[in-house]
Amino acid sequence: MELLERAGPLDALDELLTASAAGGRIALVAGEAGAGKSALVSAFTAAVGVRARVLQGGCDPLLTPRALGPLHDIGRQIGGALAERLADSRAGGGREGERRGVLFDALLDELAGPRQRRRPVLVIEDAHWADEATLDLTAFLGRRLAGCRALLVLTYRDDEVGPEHPLHAVLAGLPRALVRRLPLPPLSTAAVEELARRAGRSPAGLYQATGGNPLLVTEVLAAAEPGVPPTVRDLVAARLAALSPAAREVARLVSVVPSRAESHLLAGEPAAAVEECLAGGLLVPAEDGVRFRHELLRRAVRDGLSPVRRSTLHAAVLARLAGRSDVDVARLVHHAHHAHDAPAVLRWAPLAARRAAAVGAHRQAVAHYAVALPRAAGLPAARRAELLEGYSSAAYLAGLGTEALAARREALALREADGAAVPIGENLRWLSRLCWWTGDSMAARAAATRAVEVLESAPPGRELAMAYSGMAQLLMLANRDDEAIDWGGRALALAGRIGDRDTEAHALVNVGSARLQRGDPDGVELLERAHVRAALDGLDDHAARALVNLAAMSVERYDLDAAGARLARALEFTTGRDLDGYARHLLGYRARLRLLRGDWTGALADAESALAGSGQPGGSLVPALLVRGLLRSRYGDPAATDGLTRVAGWAYGTGELQFVGAAAAALAEHHWLDGEPERAAAEARRGYELAVAVGEPWSTGELAYWRWRAGELMSAPEVAASPYRRLLDGDWAGAADEWRRLDCPYRRAEALACGDAEAAGEALRILDALGAVRTARRLRAELRGRGLARVPRGPRPATAANPPGLTARQLEVLALVVDGLSDAEIAARLSLSARTVGHHVSAVLGKLAVPNRGQAAAVARRRGLVPPT
Repeated sequence: MELLERAGPLDALDELLTASAAGGRIALVAGEAGAGKSALVSAFTAAVGVRARVLQGGCDPLLTPRALGPLHDIGRQIGGALAERLADSRAGGGREGERRGVLFDALLDELAGPRQRRRPVLVIEDAHWADEATLDLTAFLGRRLAGCRALLVLTYRDDEVGPEHPLHAVLAGLPRALVRRLPLPPLSTAAVEELARRAGRSPAGLYQATGGNPLLVTEVLAAAEPGVPPTVRDLVAARLAALSPAAREVARLVSVVPSRAESHLLAGEPAAAVEECLAGGLLVPAEDGVRFRHELLRRAVRDGLSPVRRSTLHAAVLARLAGRSDVDVARLVHHAHHAHDAPAVLRWAPLAARRAAAVGAHRQAVAHYAVALPRAAGLPAARRAELLEGYSSAAYLAGLGTEALAARREALALREADGAAVPIGENLRWLSRLCWWTGDSMAARAAATRAVEVLESAPPGRELAMAYSGMAQLLMLANRDDEAIDWGGRALALAGRIGDRDTEAHALVNVGSARLQRGDPDGVELLERAHVRAALDGLDDHAARALVNLAAMSVERYDLDAAGARLARALEFTTGRDLDGYARHLLGYRARLRLLRGDWTGALADAESALAGSGQPGGSLVPALLVRGLLRSRYGDPAATDGLTRVAGWAYGTGELQFVGAAAAALAEHHWLDGEPERAAAEARRGYELAVAVGEPWSTGELAYWRWRAGELMSAPEVAASPYRRLLDGDWAGAADEWRRLDCPYRRAEALACGDAEAAGEALRILDALGAVRTARRLRAELRGRGLARVPRGPRPATAANPPGLTARQLEVLALVVDGLSDAEIAARLSLSARTVGHHVSAVLGKLAVPNRGQAAAVARRRGLVPPT
């Protein structure tokens, strides 16, 4: 059937293919289930003919998605080097990052290799079902596609991809210059009526029943009887009833197989029954098998089965797949689970989890272990402990700290019952790391101490060396630098004796970080050496941590010029190796740097990027959370209080200055802006004594400043950083000059605000330019309280009401976006062209630092930029 109202997206795809001659392009085809995404892509790939070489793969709605499923589809399609690399990957061997890198590079060669004669078009369908490794592949391609003459087409269900969906963060991270979004809206009433007319059917009630969904419209019109069934299930029931009993059984069997049913799955079914399903249009050919014409039809048939019948069919599919070497183990887990076959689940799920983890699909590994664990009660204790340890490790890498911690504790209990020292010590070491990750530093140190004690009772080995290094890491994070260096030395000595380069690299990072914190000039050199050594050994985690610590400490120590370059280098290293946890942490620190330097739009964008699609809270997210909270506070956003209070609660529980000091300063500022100096002083005290005890000058100075602002402190301690010490000693001009040299405008405004009328006026000009509405309001009130006759008024109310600086017209457009109007509808409402409205919407998204209209609406409501509804 002809594709109605899809000429625009088809033309856009053709334009992108042409434009890809000058560098890669990305098309994001989005729409609800049944919107016609696959039909659009099929029409496009058929139309390009010899102009392009189409490489096509899809993601499946398995219980746990296939790791790199689309890449395997493409490998089967084209063979060659990519297929060979995929076969090598399945065989195992080598490091996870290396195996995945080889696969990704092999695909990149297919897209950018010199042998290309036709333009490559890479299609990944149903990306909303993508596994973690496929999401990493998408991000990998997005960062490199500019150098390829290729077109990447992603299809996904936008109604299923919310802010917390893993795909959301990947799409937000794609290079904007390369991306074109192609939403597929429902068909109009006129289009539905035209389709009904062509089918010789009455259009009465058709649009209302289908909502213009092309799939539903097509299926209703294909039904033998006239009229509009109320649901797809009713429609499918009618289609099934028209089949012979044998054909109905084929359809039911295929309904429990996500994606397609290969020919070998149908080998035991009557060929005539399969042909009947194909002839009736319920099933369509798909490579070497068949599939339902639409996913919604498959679900309708499957959901119409009784639970017993579904289980029986899954068992039949499992029996036919289990003996084949070419079947992805994730499929076996899916069918074993739905067949309620516990032995099969316990056989296949751990293997599937290990294979998923080997290619970086850690969330999929977690899901596989989660299927196996409820069925493991009858296993021997050692086997259950192995499953729990595997689950815990995968959950940790997937950012699920709470789940990882609970599983590790359960595994430890099983190992302690057995009594073997090395497994107990190894679990204690992991427990220490997980306790720190979830904010319980005291429990982390207790577990680390026990790990050392237990492992020292066994012959020395890698586990003990890493336990020493883990202790050094905890002490370094707690600013107990001398002790950290001592424990790091023990780890290095033992690792050197047994040839354990992994632990050597880990320990060297800890020692270098501790020396840098202590102020030793060789700290930077040690971290650089640790990075180079780890990178040469392929130890990406340790190599990244060296760069991350160096960059983060540069920001914390106000070595801001060096910090910019170090952050850029660390981000390039981590993103190039898909180390997303580190990348988020670095984005949080870059947000902090931009906040200090006065680039608040960039700071908010970095903070939101760091937090997009994040899992549970952890230490790596604290910098971004604090930057976002401070910006909201300074802008006057009511959401600031709750956000800062929650992150401070987490931070205070750690007892570590890196978290406690930053959170206490942020909340102190927030309360001071609220006109509550007593609460500001109380929060500042939460971190002040710790900062003084550690001897960290910048944290000490900032917390002393807020106690001084609140009237609680008369002077700064000697350890405080110079700008703060000078300000508290009455030299506001000297402090402001130091902040000017550091290029920190907000800090400079804070110092100038403590000066004479002329200086205070300059402070207000800085704050108004930054959009710090709440801070400027507080300062104006303070100046009036001092008795100043003429206090500068500041920006007009229309601009002050919306700190992002939206114009009156942009506020009008934003209000209509919040109401859910399209560009065309907004254009009609405001008597503007659709192109002009598009420019206004783009400007609004940029000023609010959000990637789409939905997030713009959420921010507008939260900040009160539009009238409440």
